Amino acid sequence: MLKIFQGNSHDEDESHGHNSIEVKMEDDDIVEEELGQVALDILDCPDMIVIMAPIAWMDTENVDISVSRNILTISGERRRPDIYDSADRILVEECFFGPFSRSVILPENLAFNKIHANMENNLLRIEIPKLIFGEKTIKINKLEG
Repeated sequence: MLKIFQGNSHDEDESHGHNSIEVKMEDDDIVEEELGQVALDILDCPDMIVIMAPIAWMDTENVDISVSRNILTISGERRRPDIYDSADRILVEECFFGPFSRSVILPENLAFNKIHANMENNLLRIEIPKLIFGEKTIKINKLEG
């Protein structure tokens, strides 16, 4: 855990009129939690943005999709199938199991209130329609003076 302390310090920086920030890292507070990431493809289609994410061994009720402003986050936890527990040893281990999260910053010209998501054959598909703005011609008036 990083602890940041900001305040007055009696060092060289203060004598030059600068406030210093002291950063301390304490080893006993460090917790290394492996958080996996989902691979994504983001497609810019004429009328929508489509996000494709392969998510194996997941039921739709265990996948969370959230939007905050224009940041979309996909998260969940992939549980290891029971067959792994009965194996004498794992010869090759490339599949990730455990909690995962992936956030992407999206353009602001999207209709976030009309997001649609579905999953078929372990492929999550999120569709976000683009906002359509009408065109308007603006006439410039000439001022006489």
